Amino acid sequence: MPQPALLAHDLVRSLGGRRVLDGVSLAASPGHRIGLIGENGVGKSTLLRVLAGVDAPDSGSVTRPADLGYLHQEMPYDAGSTIAAVLDEALREAREDLAELDRLGAELARVPEDDPGHQELLDAYGKRLEQAQDRESWDADRRAALVLDGLGLGGFGQDRTLGSLSGGQRGRLAVTALLVRRPPALLLDEPTNHLDDSAAAFLEEHIRGLPGTVLVASHDRAFLDAVCTDLIDLDPAVDGPVRYGGNYSTYLSQKRAERERWERRYAEERKELEELRQSAGVTAHRVAPDRGRTDNEKMGYGHRAGRVQNQISRRVRNATRRLEELERTKVAEPPRPLRFAAGELAARTEEGPRPLVSLHDVRVPGRLALDGLEVSATDRLLITGGNGAGKSTLLAVLAGHLPAEGEVHRRRKLTVGLLTQDTEFERPDRTVRDTYELSLGPERAEKVPLGSLGLMHETDLDKPVGQLSVGQRRRLALALLVARPPQLLLLDEPTNHLSPRLCDELEAALGTGPGAIVVASHDRWLRRRWQGRELRLEPGPGHDPSGGGGADPARGLTRPRTRS
Repeated sequence: MPQPALLAHDLVRSLGGRRVLDGVSLAASPGHRIGLIGENGVGKSTLLRVLAGVDAPDSGSVTRPADLGYLHQEMPYDAGSTIAAVLDEALREAREDLAELDRLGAELARVPEDDPGHQELLDAYGKRLEQAQDRESWDADRRAALVLDGLGLGGFGQDRTLGSLSGGQRGRLAVTALLVRRPPALLLDEPTNHLDDSAAAFLEEHIRGLPGTVLVASHDRAFLDAVCTDLIDLDPAVDGPVRYGGNYSTYLSQKRAERERWERRYAEERKELEELRQSAGVTAHRVAPDRGRTDNEKMGYGHRAGRVQNQISRRVRNATRRLEELERTKVAEPPRPLRFAAGELAARTEEGPRPLVSLHDVRVPGRLALDGLEVSATDRLLITGGNGAGKSTLLAVLAGHLPAEGEVHRRRKLTVGLLTQDTEFERPDRTVRDTYELSLGPERAEKVPLGSLGLMHETDLDKPVGQLSVGQRRRLALALLVARPPQLLLLDEPTNHLSPRLCDELEAALGTGPGAIVVASHDRWLRRRWQGRELRLEPGPGHDPSGGGGADPARGLTRPRTRS
């Protein structure tokens, strides 16, 4: 049975008085795995909701398969539901296929071939058989066990309730349910959040093997590179959203070339417009030779003057027509993209034999056990490890936000900044501009204007922070840190919820400049390119796999391995 395509035509959707989707169209055929990318707030999640039918467009149309899977932010189950209940629902269609095949098979065996109802039963059996083959229904229970294990949930008892799981674990269970179902179209919003390396690699392999359509909005550059056959960039472009064939690496080179073409075309049109305006505004008097007649010209002067006037009139008419045409069809000015321009991320400190921070035999019961760590004045340290290994805990100890057993020594008057994973502001009703100015003080805010950092669009500065997306709140929190650079900058999963382009720019900024920077990250793209030291935290004996990623506390102990 051929898999249906997912089609969208001229979608328009406005939220909060702003047009988020403006005439978006796409065709997603089976076998295509399309990544949605762009700056925070350009409409990636909104487009997925409209495609899924969760949100209605203001105009435009969507043609979707009858069975479509959408990764929700929250699972549609109450806290008392169990893992077994979620899996039963995911396996329901496959089990119905097998039960119906058994029933139809028994009916076919009972009804003679010459009976009028036999052919009808045979047709129904063939249709259900084809559906079961598409869903791979016979393999569904085994597939469920494999996916649970591959996404790090295999050690959980199926009687565990959703209320006992962390947010990251519930997210992985939601992905599991969709992969077990194998719908003909799959819409995923940040599916690799809370996944460690092995789980992310498993998800990539599984998605590459799906026969249907996949649309995914993701900041995970390694995931986009490994999975996607196409990328749709929702950032402003000369002719609207652009679809690029290939993975993320291919997109990077094509995107640069496309932007250069747009800027060149805009510059050429501006030059032509200026020339046409000048030509159309020139009068015959200004163009005609303004000189006296010689004696031998007097007899033919009137004829020649008329010919000149006709030529000038024709030139002015042509210029006017071309000017009107170009004014109607001229290319829009390329919007100034956000470009991270924070300069130095951390402040210089006096070099010396003493480290900025030193830890010896540090323990946070049930979360972290570290024999020793020193952070120097210009250190670049990457902390890695699986979910629940203690990365966030270690950053909190370094920042002085979490008490720990053992010895923790910091330089006197050391300034420390910590970007946490969960970004919340005390006054969600306060605007971005006011939040920035009140947090920094008027003098510092004037010295380092928020717009100069390349992290927030001018149009978002007067929005209440409570109306910002998760990624926009992360940008604002990062801006508050780098506007007054600390001597020790601590970043917990800094690329989460940021656009791939900003991730690239932030990654480049981490490697240069004074001060010390410590980063905890599961971002495989960042880790592969890291040039500084690495400390890998490994779960110790008795580690509970329910350490579910994000900022949830780990129950196991950790041991470090350092790579220079």
